[in-house]
Amino acid sequence: MHSFSKRLLGVADLLLQAQCPLCQRSTAKTFCPDCQRQIERCRFCHAEWMQQEHLPIFAWGSYSGALRRTIAVFKYENKPHLARPLGHWMADAWLKTPDRVIPFTVVPIPMHPDKQKQRGFNQAELLAEHFCEQTRLPLQAKGLERSRETTAQFQLSAGDRERNLADAFSLGAAFHKRPPTKAVLLLDDIYTTGATARSAAQTLRRHGIRVQGLIVLARAALEKDKG
Repeated sequence: MHSFSKRLLGVADLLLQAQCPLCQRSTAKTFCPDCQRQIERCRFCHAEWMQQEHLPIFAWGSYSGALRRTIAVFKYENKPHLARPLGHWMADAWLKTPDRVIPFTVVPIPMHPDKQKQRGFNQAELLAEHFCEQTRLPLQAKGLERSRETTAQFQLSAGDRERNLADAFSLGAAFHKRPPTKAVLLLDDIYTTGATARSAAQTLRRHGIRVQGLIVLARAALEKDKG
């Protein structure tokens, strides 16, 4: 009877386990150990601020391999719960930087309301919530608004990306009512050419709001990385 009970408990444990979002194997955690190792291989060993186009960038990892697949699953396969571990990893890396300046007000890059309604969530906002949960930094999700719907950036050249995002953002209701006294830290999932971040930062700066930089989960290879 004791052996039978143990088998039943083992079956129950398997049933209670979730599926890894990358390989669909059963796992007691968000990712199975093998997929988590693959994601962690994409992490930058020494995460640090990088100056890029007048906007310092802080990235957790490289936009490649398992991390790139994870972001695609998170955004396009309706897996909002992945924001929790990803946001916490970003926070852990940021908290380990010795030269960070605090405090900031964290502002996630907004989506156009129509696109957010279609997807069901804004991945940047979810990441920001869990990033701030760990760092204890104040979050203002309504600091910026996406005032104009734009073409998907991955379809465009670098120059077209800049034109596509011209005047795409406006000051959000929260900052209209009460501008922040602290510098803003923008937060997004991916940094590629930087067109989105530059447009968002320019909008805030036009209203006299200081933008310290951008923190992202993944950064695409920069030209200096390829040399």
